[in-house]
Amino acid sequence: MTSKKIQDWTNKNLFTGSVDSWNDEYSHPFPNTAPSHGGQQEEHGLTERNGSFGYGSTEGAEPSEKMVNDHQEVDPHASSEPITSLQAAWNVTNAIQGMFIVGLPIAVKVGGWWSVGAMVFVAWICYWTGILLVECLYDKEIKIRHSYREVAEAYRPGFGKIVLAAQMTELLSTCIIYLVMAADLMQACFPSIDKPAWMMLVSSILLGCALLESLVVVSQLSLANAVSHLIINAIMVIYCLSQISSWVWADVRLLPSIDTFPTMIGVVVFGYTSHIFLPALEGNMKEPKEFKWMLKWSHVAAALFKSIFGLMGFLTFGQLTQQEISNSLPNQGFKILINFVLVVKALLSYPLPFFAAVQLLKDNFFRGRKFTIFTSCYSKDHSLREWALLLRIVLVLFTLFVALSVPYLIELMGLIGNITGTMLSFIWPALFHLKLKQAGMVNRDRKFDQFVVGLGCFICVTGIYYSAKELLLAVQNGDQ
Repeated sequence: MTSKKIQDWTNKNLFTGSVDSWNDEYSHPFPNTAPSHGGQQEEHGLTERNGSFGYGSTEGAEPSEKMVNDHQEVDPHASSEPITSLQAAWNVTNAIQGMFIVGLPIAVKVGGWWSVGAMVFVAWICYWTGILLVECLYDKEIKIRHSYREVAEAYRPGFGKIVLAAQMTELLSTCIIYLVMAADLMQACFPSIDKPAWMMLVSSILLGCALLESLVVVSQLSLANAVSHLIINAIMVIYCLSQISSWVWADVRLLPSIDTFPTMIGVVVFGYTSHIFLPALEGNMKEPKEFKWMLKWSHVAAALFKSIFGLMGFLTFGQLTQQEISNSLPNQGFKILINFVLVVKALLSYPLPFFAAVQLLKDNFFRGRKFTIFTSCYSKDHSLREWALLLRIVLVLFTLFVALSVPYLIELMGLIGNITGTMLSFIWPALFHLKLKQAGMVNRDRKFDQFVVGLGCFICVTGIYYSAKELLLAVQNGDQ
């Protein structure tokens, strides 16, 4: 009896400490009336808010009272607490700024003015593909889809499984890269401790991500990440400006070197991948009509900063520019300070892709046997089950295992990213929009979609070729 009370207490308090408030009213899991653009719908006097990361017509819907009684399995997070436009902007900023800022100067080093122009152009393209993807959620101003996978299913039945696999690959690869980068930065500061040890230490801190249950909490972490982003930016910009007298503009290439094309593509193009999160963010916003405005200014700010920061970084360090800009600093104490802030940024960047991956797994495999092949992660008292928490911990440890054990990880991640990143951010949004919106599409919009699909295919094929070449070269040289 005592052990049962302890178990009930831990379920209600420890495992669900950040759980959103639960609405005791239950709406039907298969509503006939599609929600309006406000992200809500009314049926029989009940209100439903959409915007889960998952898939299916039940996404964002709470189970009916009959289903609760029959199955005793409830997911209290099918309806997430709404977020403001500013919180949504922090999440987008977290995704498109991320840790890629440390590689911006090296992109300018190898790509020259083309890299600077590409940072602005790709931001514009990714902004529009984000809009195209969200437009596919609606039909005549009525929201009938709520996830990337649903859009893919509408494009072609069964295609959603491919999109889901690409999403999971992209999200977990991002988590792994954050883990590796944090370990790299710490080892650069304290070389006496090897990289695997730093990975394990960083992962022990990230185990707390298993307790994340609310997009609002993730948004708050994204805000903290944005603050660390501003701090590192301010420090580096001030340092670069202090060296302005030694800048040599002639060092900036007019054209990129063909051998360094993958580096430029990897840093520039895949620094704007946020499309996995956009359907959920739009659905969880208090004012979804502000989504376009939010996405526009997030990408404008990112494009301006990235182009200026990358150019200033290269002009400051010139041919001595390293893969991570902080490692280019001549003063060891200053480098340790910058790397420490970057490690904090990496730790704060990890929760968003991890949370998205957890939600995808939950909504596609753990909603309950009436809808998925596994039982629900939540018991009838709305508490997270112990085995579900254990699975989340295992997922964190899985990213650590891959980071520790997979050879030629960076080259392999580059190859994978060229496939999943291009598909998710360029090709699929435009391709889906081209088919789903073709009835009311004018010729100009049709040509734009076709242009984006063609551009995405070119980038994907070129990136795969050079990334595979880079991976093969690393294998031949034995570099790990």
